[in-house]
Amino acid sequence: MKENNDIKFQSIEEIEQEYKKKGYICSPQIATNLYLASHLEKPILIEGPAGVGKTELANITASYLDSDFFRLQCYEGLDESKAIYEWKYGKQLLYTQILKEKLNNILEDADGLEASMAKLHQYDDIFFSKKFLEPRPLLKALLSKNKSVLLIDEVDKSDQEFEAYLLEILSDYQISIPEIGTIKAGYKPFVFLTSNNTRELSEALKRRCLHLYIPFPDAHLENEIIRLKVPGISEILRKQLVAFIQQARALDMKKVPSIGETIDWARSLLLLHADILNVQLVKKTANLFLKHEEDKAMLENHIYDMIIKAIRIAGEK
Repeated sequence: MKENNDIKFQSIEEIEQEYKKKGYICSPQIATNLYLASHLEKPILIEGPAGVGKTELANITASYLDSDFFRLQCYEGLDESKAIYEWKYGKQLLYTQILKEKLNNILEDADGLEASMAKLHQYDDIFFSKKFLEPRPLLKALLSKNKSVLLIDEVDKSDQEFEAYLLEILSDYQISIPEIGTIKAGYKPFVFLTSNNTRELSEALKRRCLHLYIPFPDAHLENEIIRLKVPGISEILRKQLVAFIQQARALDMKKVPSIGETIDWARSLLLLHADILNVQLVKKTANLFLKHEEDKAMLENHIYDMIIKAIRIAGEK
């Protein structure tokens, strides 16, 4: 299973069990997509709000498979020189200077202009060769000697033009470099693309991927996540804070609390030796899961009722 050159999951149940041991709780939908992607050798496009574990899923996969991990962080203006490859211009310049110094030696046996040009052309191929190529994350994944995990993070932040560079990689696992030719992957990487839905991705890109949408977890799943990540917290406090966070996400906030922020809040309440939620405690620690003053002001208008409801929910069997 874990041989670097053969990334194939044996079952959906295996994924759920083994990822949980790594600290990541897979829903049946996530586990099914991982299983299918490994056997179909297709990328997974993961969409959903920020902070639901999209990037972490790729990290955990690389860790579990004990494979090489390559990450490309996308942003506006990203081009092939930062994502795929660029030439080592300094070394090319040095090579040109050396060639110039050795020019007489190179051409001493050449008879006439045509023979001289033929000799010089022999060195053109070296100038634009793999020796002078600087691979970036996408090319590194294709050149990897072993199976690897490739994360193309926040692809929706890149320009639409950049998507065209990805199509060849995602469909054929190869890259075409004009000066060299086509470079094919020795071993197809396990590819994840993440998107926060800041813009609509092209249909051509979506067709090449399995689609996985990860929403914010429901109360049951979030309870399981907190139980796994913050094992020292009491059951009653865990249920209360999850019920409170679930209500907070229902408010019209500028930025709703992520799973990571819920975990931070739970760890902080544990450090403060809290037993139950109360108004003063929530107000003092709200900055752990709310990052905008407008959201904090909105919370204050509802905080009392939310705590009462959270305590009631936590007390239900």
